[in-house]
Amino acid sequence: MPIGIATFTIVVTGFALGFGLLITLLGIPILVAMLYVSRGMGWFERGRAKLLLDVDVPRPYRADPPSDHWWRVPVSRLTDPATWTEIVYHLLLLPIGVFTFTVALTFWVLGASLLFLPVYAWALPHPVHAVDSWVKVTLGAQPHLELLGGGNGWVIDTPIEYVALVLIGAVILLLTPWIVRGLATANRYLVRGLLGSDVFARVQTLTNSRAAAVDLAAEDRRRIERDLHDGVQQRLVSLAIDLGRAKEKLDTDPERAKELVGEAHEEAKRAISEVRDLARGIHPAVLTDRGLDAALSSLAARSPVPADVHVDVAERPPASVEAAAYFVVSEALANVAKHAQATRADVTLRRSGDRLTVKVEDDGVGGASLVEGSGLAGLRDRVGALDGELHLLSPRGGPTVLMVEIPCGS
Repeated sequence: MPIGIATFTIVVTGFALGFGLLITLLGIPILVAMLYVSRGMGWFERGRAKLLLDVDVPRPYRADPPSDHWWRVPVSRLTDPATWTEIVYHLLLLPIGVFTFTVALTFWVLGASLLFLPVYAWALPHPVHAVDSWVKVTLGAQPHLELLGGGNGWVIDTPIEYVALVLIGAVILLLTPWIVRGLATANRYLVRGLLGSDVFARVQTLTNSRAAAVDLAAEDRRRIERDLHDGVQQRLVSLAIDLGRAKEKLDTDPERAKELVGEAHEEAKRAISEVRDLARGIHPAVLTDRGLDAALSSLAARSPVPADVHVDVAERPPASVEAAAYFVVSEALANVAKHAQATRADVTLRRSGDRLTVKVEDDGVGGASLVEGSGLAGLRDRVGALDGELHLLSPRGGPTVLMVEIPCGS
């Protein structure tokens, strides 16, 4: 509360004075000075949060532009959204401080005063032992509570009443630390939300994620159309031609017709195989039926490079998260087989709370990078569409570690 009083007074006084004198141009240096004062108070608040709340609050300020003109840096800081969210935080410290101070002090004082009532009760006027209460406790033949208009108190006549009030005080004191901790937790979220994040940057991130999802869906549609046109459609056309030729030869050349039917049969099996592979590329049935463990084991079994799979997912994540994890591993193993020159690979999936972590590691030559238009960039977009993150560590000489974290709320 005292810090809130100071920050509220400084911010309101400084900006009121600056805007009030703006017409005389004297307000400009005052407003510029207030930007630096606000950032100084923000630095102090981040340090206080680290010391008292054990939370590291990042500094979300935008980088200052080149200072070739004196006004560029102040204008950049003035238009930085983090500056204004910080000022809002300084203003909110006062009402929040008053509320938390009142709640904490009330519970501590009430609990302590009831717990230690027998120590000082002898000094209170008899039989009124608590001044300014609004409730009168009357014991006797017919115990009852009597509401008073103030200026009266509890009438305590027996040791049982002392014991009851002491027990109530003890209970309040036991509950008070949890109440204070709840207030501190709320304060922790407030500090991290207003001092540690750029709301506009978050909106931009979500916009980019949505655009990535749209682009990814369009790319998947084009890939499916291309695979159908170049693969399955061509085989079905060839199958129809072979069956037509067999039909013409059926009466005149039965042996040749039999050969053509056999070729058509083989072509039909190849078309079925391509359709199965295409369906697996869209969403494998084993993933839907049996989950990530079975689906990734199937991927590892088909991989040219021996791969060990370790899955620790007690609760199945949403279908979209499962699909993203499956395609991450599929693309990663394909890259290992094509480029890594590796002898083995390890695939690890672990769910911790509301996040799914996927790690693919190989002992290859390394040197992989996230190049726009590459398969890894496509994986980054796929993961980003789910608000996830992709990290790649691939120094020259190896090893290569691909790690993906995806939120997976139940």
